[in-house]
Amino acid sequence: MRQMQEPTFLILTALAAGPQHGYGVITDVERISDGQVRLRAGTLYAAFDRLQEEGLITEDREEIVDGRVRRYYRLTGDGAARLAAEAERMRRHAKAATARLRAIGLGGTA
Repeated sequence: MRQMQEPTFLILTALAAGPQHGYGVITDVERISDGQVRLRAGTLYAAFDRLQEEGLITEDREEIVDGRVRRYYRLTGDGAARLAAEAERMRRHAKAATARLRAIGLGGTA
């Protein structure tokens, strides 16, 4: 299993809260990342297509808002499992880094 890129991790994290439409995911990712990651619509929808092909997300529903289709996406069981595995991988790496920083007196908490 290859390492997940940060935008993908954040998109899946946003969808772990429940189904969302594209703009909701964009704003949630920005909030989760404290403004460090700002997705553009084209980037997001390309990621949605890829994540659907991989079986990590699926369309949840559509609604019409102001005459336009708003499509909602949700995390699949495989997507939740993949997100959990990636979060655990990142936690282990952060724990190792923190331990080494403490060993040289640079603090950090984990």
